[in-house]
Amino acid sequence: MKYTIRGSFLDFTGDPFFVPQQECVRYIKDGLLAVENGKILDFGDYSKLQSKYRGIEETHYPGKLITPGFIDAHVHYPQTKIIASYGEQLLTWLKQYVYPEEEKFNDKEYAGEVASFFLEELLRNGTTTALVLATTHPVSVEVFFEAALKRNMRMVAGKMMMDRNAAEEVLENPGQSRKVCEQLIEKWHGKGRLSYALTPRFAISCTPEMLKVVGEIKKEYHDVYIHTHLAENKEEIKKVRELFPRSNDYLEVYERFSLVTDRSIFAHGIYLSDSELERLSRAGAAIASCPTSNLFLGSGLFKMSKAKSREIHVKVGIGTDVGAGTSFSMLKTLHEAYKVAALNEKKLSPFQAFYLATLGGARSLSLDDKIGNFDVGKEADFVVLDLAATPLMKFRDQNALAGSLPQLAEKLFATVVLGDDRAVTSVFIMGKELYKRPS
Repeated sequence: MKYTIRGSFLDFTGDPFFVPQQECVRYIKDGLLAVENGKILDFGDYSKLQSKYRGIEETHYPGKLITPGFIDAHVHYPQTKIIASYGEQLLTWLKQYVYPEEEKFNDKEYAGEVASFFLEELLRNGTTTALVLATTHPVSVEVFFEAALKRNMRMVAGKMMMDRNAAEEVLENPGQSRKVCEQLIEKWHGKGRLSYALTPRFAISCTPEMLKVVGEIKKEYHDVYIHTHLAENKEEIKKVRELFPRSNDYLEVYERFSLVTDRSIFAHGIYLSDSELERLSRAGAAIASCPTSNLFLGSGLFKMSKAKSREIHVKVGIGTDVGAGTSFSMLKTLHEAYKVAALNEKKLSPFQAFYLATLGGARSLSLDDKIGNFDVGKEADFVVLDLAATPLMKFRDQNALAGSLPQLAEKLFATVVLGDDRAVTSVFIMGKELYKRPS
């Protein structure tokens, strides 16, 4: 099936943290996107392409902005029902809210209900790809992948791996974990648009034996991901030092078991030394920054400017984290990322923010050959945004769409600050509209 979309388009061809915006921001005020069999067939100025596709079905979105689908680089689907749980920092919050909820995911019906709601909530907020944590129960992964496959969404997910310092009902032994992970990888990794992530929760919940198992599985299945937490909370770091006294820092715990690779994504990374950041950069590993979660739990302020400095340059994506995070909306999450940068006496430009949620997220997941911008041949996952979706947004900016990059930057910033799920008009997955905002 072939069709075209006409409208104003924004994507990135490079990283605006390092490349001048004139060279990496691709804004086409009146553009045409041609889609065939779920992939991008052509992309460019409407005036140059319209004759080529005359007679082909065309949908026009006047006054809207079309961007690549948002990419959530770190999110716990089993925590959906405990979002907005009051009053604790990380380690107590896990014990009081998270582990009791995760115990329920041994029930296929319950896990399936949450997985379905979770994916629909992602779509409603314009998120088309995510790196997702399940629980230690194999069925929690099975139902999630089944639901994602049904929607043809590009998802990376895996079973939580943990064998200590948590409720007995969510623990497992390393041998059992290895066997189940290998079965899940064989069944799901590379099926449709799905990929598997080995998911040790964090160093506190894993014995050296469990971390060794993760490294051994990764060696056998070299193209799977590794997804875990790193340096989120000061008490967490103190506990890691006690459990792994031979390691000089937190990252070295993972390095000792060969878990720091170019397909490793570490959530949070708030309290990382320059040495740890440099080693992450050399390995090609990524950090998933989770500003809503870090603020909500009082964990701390991620230093984006240091991670994305010319001297260090770590790949960074943005994660909603949910339920420690406070919203599925990538727009609201980027709003908090701006505030965190401001509290660090730095700036996060609107183009940098949208880059992190699109091409930057794709690069952090090593998926930029498939998604992240409108390059020909990539998968057609995209979002139609209404920059005047609410009365306040409309009142603030009654002008037409931007005619220049400075004008666009102003409109994008207002959307990041004021926007939420109401700004999402339509969401397309492999060229098929899976969500349309009720009129």
